[in-house]
Amino acid sequence: MFHSKNMRVIAIFALFFLCALSTLAQRVRGELHLEVHDPHGTAVSPIGELVSEANGFRRAFVAGPEGRYVAQDLPFGVYRLTLQAEGFAPWSDLVEIHSEVPVRVAVTLGVAPVTTQVQVNDSATLVDPYATGVLYSIGRQSIEEHNAAQPGRELLDLVSEQPGWVYEANGVLHPRGSEYDVQFVVDGLPLTQNRSPAFAPSFDAGEVESLRVLTASFPAEYGRKLGGIVEVTTKKDVQTGWHGRFDAGGGSFSTLNGAAGLSYAREAERFSVAGEGFHTDRYLDSPVPGNYTNRGNAEGFSASYERDFSTSDRLRATVMHNVVRFLVPNELVQQQASQRQDLLNTETSGQIYFQHTISPDLFLSFSGSVRDSSATLASNAQATPVIVSQDRGYREGYLRADLAGHRGHHDWKTGVDGIFSPVHEALQYMITDPTQFDPGTQLNFQFPYQQKWDVEPSIYMQDQMRLGRWNVSAGLRFDHYGFVVHESAWSPRVGVSRFVTELNLLLHASYDRVFQTPAIENLLLASSPLLDAVSPSVLRLPVRPGRGHFYEGGVTKALFGKLRLDANVFRRDFRHYSDDDVLLDTGVSFPIAFAKARIFGEEVRAEVSQWGRFSGYLSYANQSGIGQGPITGGLFLGNDAANALTDTSKFAVTQDQRNSLGARVRFQAPRHAWLAMGTQYGSGLPADIGNANVSDLLAAFGQQILHRVDLARRRVRPNFSFDVAAGAEIYHKEARSATLQIQVANLANRLNVINFASLFSGTALGEPRSVSASLRLTF
Repeated sequence: MFHSKNMRVIAIFALFFLCALSTLAQRVRGELHLEVHDPHGTAVSPIGELVSEANGFRRAFVAGPEGRYVAQDLPFGVYRLTLQAEGFAPWSDLVEIHSEVPVRVAVTLGVAPVTTQVQVNDSATLVDPYATGVLYSIGRQSIEEHNAAQPGRELLDLVSEQPGWVYEANGVLHPRGSEYDVQFVVDGLPLTQNRSPAFAPSFDAGEVESLRVLTASFPAEYGRKLGGIVEVTTKKDVQTGWHGRFDAGGGSFSTLNGAAGLSYAREAERFSVAGEGFHTDRYLDSPVPGNYTNRGNAEGFSASYERDFSTSDRLRATVMHNVVRFLVPNELVQQQASQRQDLLNTETSGQIYFQHTISPDLFLSFSGSVRDSSATLASNAQATPVIVSQDRGYREGYLRADLAGHRGHHDWKTGVDGIFSPVHEALQYMITDPTQFDPGTQLNFQFPYQQKWDVEPSIYMQDQMRLGRWNVSAGLRFDHYGFVVHESAWSPRVGVSRFVTELNLLLHASYDRVFQTPAIENLLLASSPLLDAVSPSVLRLPVRPGRGHFYEGGVTKALFGKLRLDANVFRRDFRHYSDDDVLLDTGVSFPIAFAKARIFGEEVRAEVSQWGRFSGYLSYANQSGIGQGPITGGLFLGNDAANALTDTSKFAVTQDQRNSLGARVRFQAPRHAWLAMGTQYGSGLPADIGNANVSDLLAAFGQQILHRVDLARRRVRPNFSFDVAAGAEIYHKEARSATLQIQVANLANRLNVINFASLFSGTALGEPRSVSASLRLTF
């Protein structure tokens, strides 16, 4: 049953919902409504292009027979709009999108003179002069040209290439030293749970149009998980009639994958359906070079329907279902014992969204979603040192209401939202090798099925102000968290920037106060008094939400009209700094918290979207993360519990990779062919080996892995990967095309150790040399 505090909070926020007259889940995106006529007022149907270099956005389109076109889900920024129609002079101008209120542009095309020439320069879209913080955009071309070496990581790989993001074991993303505090926002639907391959099914990259990555200057509408935000926008620009795509690919480790999509549009209605699946013999990161029991299979489908009831009203409904089945990779001793552990992750969701433009300056929207997610783990009788089975999941309901407006120099927005989710967990284990555990550890344990409601309502308001060349973003957010503990917080956000027109230079600084809810995975289990019987020495503290102060300052500069340079410095101060731990050797992880932590560093990224036939980027990040005890939340057993309350020592956080470097160069060859080369370098994560004997480590992992660890510095040695890729459009006629591409990851076949004997993450190896190829058909 609901806690009485939850009931009071729900009642208060229900009143907000009734009074606010507002929604759409988090968007931070706008729309362009275009109308084109000739000098006599007759509709013209031109071909057009929208380009924003700062957003990595490029979209070609054809206006309808009435001269109208609606461009949905445009990331905020400056766009170059270009129109061409036979018999008319070409037209080009800049369009600014900085509010959810649709921007309406009416264009009158003039009759073409005998000779016509329009100089189009997209350098004006390299820098958004009204931004108050930096963000990194990943466009459709980058998404289409990336073949992940391991299925399910297509989008995660692209995010990990951005400055400040570190890839840890099994595809877990860590932004600026944060653990599990990544929030994906898919078409406005916030996903605050862990989205790494071991915890959740992947997204269908073929349905994604763009990504935007934020690590500072967060709008107040974002909350709960704020280590980093990944905005995922799916394709909305459905062409009239029937169209489709088919992708097929394969590669190393018996990998096979396929995806298909079909869409239909007529007048005010649009419908699409898509499905995907894959098989691979290397799904997670193996702890040993042998890559034992690492098979994975997945399938999923999605469907969406959208209807414009008028130029002011739109309804969209989406359903998705995804399943992934995989084995947990064995270490050598587990493989010798014939251990097998099966994991099944299932996720089904539905979302409905309605928007209404009240006036040219006022925008109203409503949305809601239901998501059912479950995970089961089962071990065979040969599992060692413990046999474990688990069943956990949640059924999440999400509601949101927003009202956005534009007035003078202000683009403002206010709204409320809430997560209402029953969470259930059940687990049992049987220890098969007692010598691996502290004396007195309970050999058999059963955590019976338990369920508890997670209730997280919030309210926010924000404003973006333009004051000459100065820009100010200000917001205030209130969150309540009600699950194992009940806490609330106000979170102010402010950003300031100044654009120097003569230099095409943006100076910016921001402050974010954040309230970060604990990871939901296995939190009921770790918080239960039933765990007190597992060991003679038990420390069990409630995991409280983390609180932080984020600071950032930096510059964005356009150079030579082709290159964009971003340079930032940042600092993050945390209380109740979140991390994770593992229950005995079961592989079942749960959140913990330390008293405080400080993360600070610098980031630089230079990107060229197109310079002749070349494009690419170079990025570098330097950061340092220091945590400090004592423990303030979580479950600790045996020796781990002895000093947890009194140990105030400082330590390098598990994501403390001091130096990271990434680069990619792409060459556009004639006849629609391209070649790209990329590299990723990391200076290595901490290796917390405690008092382990070197001979024991050698026996457990072998000389090959131990050679990749600096035992004196207690760090993994630097990792390095060099990748090459190439592709070509082998057929194109009207809307039909065929594209073939191939990619080789880790060309030098270097053994890269990601984690080594980590207290929290175990040992994990990066992918060896892997080849993948794909064929994409569109019609």
